[in-house]
Amino acid sequence: MLLDSVPGLWYNYCYKERETMLVIDGAYGEGGGQILRTTLSLAALLTQPVRFENIRAGRKNPGLAAQHLTAVRAAASICKADLSGDRFGSAQLTFVPQSAPVPGCYQFDVADAREGGSAGAATLVLQTILLPLAVANGPSEVTIKGGTHVPWSPSFHYIRDVYLPTLANMGVSATATLTAWGWYPAGNGEIKAVIPGQAHITANCRELGSERGQLKKISGVAVASSLPAHIAQRIRNRAVNLFEQHGLPATIEPQRVRSVSPGAGIFLVAEYESGRAGFTALGKKGKPSEQVAEEAVNALLAFHRSGTALDEHLTDQLILPMALSKQPALLAAQRLSTHTLTNINVVQQFLGPVVTVDEASQQIRFNAKNR
Repeated sequence: MLLDSVPGLWYNYCYKERETMLVIDGAYGEGGGQILRTTLSLAALLTQPVRFENIRAGRKNPGLAAQHLTAVRAAASICKADLSGDRFGSAQLTFVPQSAPVPGCYQFDVADAREGGSAGAATLVLQTILLPLAVANGPSEVTIKGGTHVPWSPSFHYIRDVYLPTLANMGVSATATLTAWGWYPAGNGEIKAVIPGQAHITANCRELGSERGQLKKISGVAVASSLPAHIAQRIRNRAVNLFEQHGLPATIEPQRVRSVSPGAGIFLVAEYESGRAGFTALGKKGKPSEQVAEEAVNALLAFHRSGTALDEHLTDQLILPMALSKQPALLAAQRLSTHTLTNINVVQQFLGPVVTVDEASQQIRFNAKNR
């Protein structure tokens, strides 16, 4: 039984309760796609039927966009869910899992969800199904096509170099490989993930966010994709110079790669004794290369000065795995965003009052006694 295979879930969450349809209001809090993705992950993990209303009501173009529709269909594939309302632009959706997550070989393409294609984020689709497949009873291989380095989503490099290493410390093993770069507007990137399965999600015994230790190194890559090589070099040089001005040596590699749509950006990782943080800045037409570098470097410097162990985005992404773990835990955030608070609300609709938030200290405590 799936509940028995995921440490930290409510073992008394009986069959009758799971058969009751849970209604999720997509207009709550920040009203974005994370409500949908977290709900899909939990519904697949718990074989919990759900109905969504007001999907992405807080966005300029509400309803299911291509990346969200792809996430819905991906989540449905791994738990054989019955779907209603799974169409582009839909604001309502019914998702009824018919099995525990099933390991296997899966392929998904965000471009299939919208006429004319899409550069919707492949990384967000991967995050939706990663934890359910991680606890499945066998290995999985997943190929996802779409945007790999696009706005308003974690870049592939963030997933590979920050998110997955952090999950590995919590008992969730997975690897990701970039086989094609995908930028806005064409997308057409590709990520391949290998997920061994049979994971036991446990919070690291350290109190994540309370201590990060000394900075070990700053590394990264500056990329020009189907653009002149000097763009990557200029981004890299400006970033290195800024770090040197602050007494922080950094190793940043300039790269020139190929892709369907041209693109540029810089992807930085700050590695501490007890964790990692990641920072991304993307280029666009008319934006100087030096400005791209400055955005990412300044974000990293602000985080470094804050003294916290978790960047804002990682805090948000760890809410679900921490809630699924058996141990009490503490996350101290750089900033508690509305996005994070909304994510906590979704988790607690499934698992009950397992989280206590102290907005004054920017801390999130996971309470094992309530599980």
